[in-house]
Order: sequence, then structure tokens, then C-alpha cells
Amino acid sequence: MMLRLWLISLCLALVISFRCGVAEATLGEPADTIARDTRKFSGVLQKSLVRPRYRVQSIASGITATTVREYVSPSGVVFAVAWNGLVHPDLQVLLGNYHQDYRKALASAVREPGRRGTKVTTERLVVQTWGHMRNLQGRAYLPELLPEGVSVDEIR
Repeated sequence: MMLRLWLISLCLALVISFRCGVAEATLGEPADTIARDTRKFSGVLQKSLVRPRYRVQSIASGITATTVREYVSPSGVVFAVAWNGLVHPDLQVLLGNYHQDYRKALASAVREPGRRGTKVTTERLVVQTWGHMRNLQGRAYLPELLPEGVSVDEIR
């Protein structure tokens, strides 16, 4: 009986966490979308981190225990997004106009046996996901919009 009750509680918690708002930073859009993303995420805008060639704005959500970092170029455009937490964000909203490219490439991607992570590359976009239960991570970036001198390894 206790096991059954525990399983029901666990299922409800999972359903609630997946239904709650998830970060929605949109690639290729202006930085002023960050405020909109924060509201949709029911998150808290954290202090901005300024790097020599870009700015990183973080949004933290206590509901899903997920943090999304938006990378903003000097021209004010979101060129990359990275996340970590209990759930992956909604990639349809996260990728915006690039989502259809991602879905097509994902459908034709070959998964390597034993690999949990995925890497999907299109002409305009790169999306990588990895991690394990309670620590899901990922990043999406637009290679064409990467500021000069910025390494992909800096997006995490």
C-alpha cells in the first residue's frame, strides 16, 4: 500500500514538473525577450555576467529547478542558450524559428548505442543535450551569430 502511494506521488510530481513553465529563451531574437522569458518561466532573473565579447543572463526557476542561460552578443541578439536542471526546456519555444530545422535533423539523426546525449547539427543551428536523471543539460547555438573570438566551449 505504501509503495503504491509513493508511486502515485512520484507520478504526480513528474506530471506537475513537466506541465510547469520552462525557460523559453528564443535564439536569434533581441535581448529584450529575456524579460518575457522570465515571466513565461515563472523564474527569477539573476545578475547578468558580463564577458569581454558577450553577456550572459540567467533565469532560475524554483518550480522545475532549472536554470537557463541566455548568451547575448554586443549587438543585442541572443546567439546561444544553455540549461541545466531537472527537466529540459521546451525546445519548440526555445529554438523559435529554428525549431523546424531541428526537428527535421533530429528525425534523420543516427543515435549511437549506449549514448544518452544527442547532437543535432543543421546549416544554421547546433543543439546538444546530455546528462542523467536530476541533472539534464544542453545548449543550442547559432554558429553564424557567434561573436568573433567566442569559443563554443564557453557556452555551458
